[in-house]
Parts: sequence; C-alpha cells; structure tokens
Amino acid sequence: MPRLALYALVVCVLAVAAAVVSFVQGSFLGIVWVLLAGLSSNMAWFHIRRYRAQAAAGAR
Repeated sequence: MPRLALYALVVCVLAVAAAVVSFVQGSFLGIVWVLLAGLSSNMAWFHIRRYRAQAAAGAR
C-alpha cells in the first residue's frame, strides 16, 4: 500500500473517532470531522487506485 494512502487512511480513522467523541459531547463541530473523514477517505481510495493502475501498467 502506498505511503500516502496509508496516511490518509489513518487520518480518516482519527477523524471518525473525533467525530464520534464530538457528537457524544453534544458539539456540532463533529460535522467538520465527518467532512474531513470523507475527504481523507477519497484521498486514500485515489492513491490506492493510482498505485494499482501503475502496477498493472508496469507489469505489461
């Protein structure tokens, strides 16, 4: 797994945990954490797909 995808996945997990804690405490700041989790999830998928495409192109 590419390093950037791994970092984005870690950020996604931490943002989800922060959103849960924020919502449990009754703060609407959790919405920002949910948006950050979505962004980092998309970044992780992008880097994983790009890595797989490069690996497939290099195998030919």
